[in-house]
Amino acid sequence: MAKYSVVVAGTTGYAGGEMVRILADHPDFEVTAVTGRSSVGDHLSRYMPHIPQLADLTIEETTPATLNGHDVAILALPHGASGALADELDPDMTVVDLGADHRLEERAAWDKFYGGDFHEHWVYGMPELIIGSETGADDDGGYRRQRSMLPGANLIAGPGCNVTAVTMAMQPGVAQELIETKGIVADLAVGYSGAGKSLKRPDLLAAEAFGSAHAYSVGGSHRHIPEILQNLAHAAGLTARDAGRFAIGFTPILVPMARGILACVSAPLSAKGYDLDDDAIRDVWTQAYQGQGFVTVLPAGELPSTQNVLGSNAVQLQVVADRAAGRLLAIAAIDNLNRGAAGQAVQSLNIALGLPEDAGLSKIGVAP
Repeated sequence: MAKYSVVVAGTTGYAGGEMVRILADHPDFEVTAVTGRSSVGDHLSRYMPHIPQLADLTIEETTPATLNGHDVAILALPHGASGALADELDPDMTVVDLGADHRLEERAAWDKFYGGDFHEHWVYGMPELIIGSETGADDDGGYRRQRSMLPGANLIAGPGCNVTAVTMAMQPGVAQELIETKGIVADLAVGYSGAGKSLKRPDLLAAEAFGSAHAYSVGGSHRHIPEILQNLAHAAGLTARDAGRFAIGFTPILVPMARGILACVSAPLSAKGYDLDDDAIRDVWTQAYQGQGFVTVLPAGELPSTQNVLGSNAVQLQVVADRAAGRLLAIAAIDNLNRGAAGQAVQSLNIALGLPEDAGLSKIGVAP
C-alpha cells in the first residue's frame, strides 16, 4: 500500500517540527512538502538536523497552491491563520489544524478570548474525551468517546496542550459527578516550548528562564479556558452551550524545562464524592481509562512526572482526595508538543484513515 503524502505548514515552529519528527518515522505517511514563512527557500536540515532523512526538503511558501495536491495537510499555524487558509484547500484532502481556529463550538467564546473571524468547528481530535455514558461499553470504561466521531473525518481540530492535560486529569470526576463544577482550580507547570518559538520576547530567553518560574495569562485570560470548559461540559454529557455550568481558575506557570506539562487540577468534593473512599475514587479514574492505551493511572502513592512521558504520546495520571480541605486533586503529566499537539493529532489522523491508532506513536518516555 502506498503511503499517504503529507504537507506540513508551519514546519519550523515547535508543534510543526514535532509533527515532522513523528511523521518521518511513521509507517503509513511520507512528508513530501514543508512550508514556512521567513524560512522559505532554506533546506529543512538548517532547522531540524535531528531528522536526517528529510534534510533535503526545501521549505516552501505557505499557500493553497503549495498545500493542495497532497493527501494530508497539517496546519501548524498561529490562530487566525489556518482558518482562512483552510477555506481554500481541496475538499478531498484530509486536513488537521493544530491551531485554535476550529476548536471552539460557540462563537461567543471565540469572540471573547480570540476575536477576529470565527470558523466553524471541526471534528475534535481527542480520542479519549468522554462525551457521555454508554451502557454495555465495558471495553471503553462504560463511556462514549470522541474516538467514535473520528473515523472518516477529513477535517480535524487538534486540542490545545494545556486543555489536554486538564481534561484528561479531571473528566472522570466530572462524568461521575464527584466534584462541584464551579470550584475547579488548575495550576500547570509548563515547559518553555509551550510559549511558542519566537525571538521577540526577552522573557523567553535562556538567561531569563533558567532558575526562574513565572505565571502568565492569569486572571481568567488564557485562551485555553473556553476549550477546557467545552470539554468538561461534554464529559458531563452536555453541549458546549452548557459550558457556563463550569468555572475554572486557570494558572499556567512557565518553568525551566524545554517541554512538558504537569497539571494539578482540584475541585471541591461533591456529596457523592465524599461518600466514596480513596480506593473507590481511584477506581473511577481506572475504569474511565480502561482500554485507553496511551493513558496510565498510576498505582496509589505514585505521582506523575513530566520526565516519564517526554517524547511520547502518553499520559500519566493520579487522583487523591484531600479530606481535610474537602477537595479532590487530579494530576496529569504530558509532553506538550507530542501528546499536547502533534502526537495526539497523529493518533486522531490514524483513526480517521482507518490505520492502527498507535501507528508511528510511542508510549515510552525518555528518562532521565
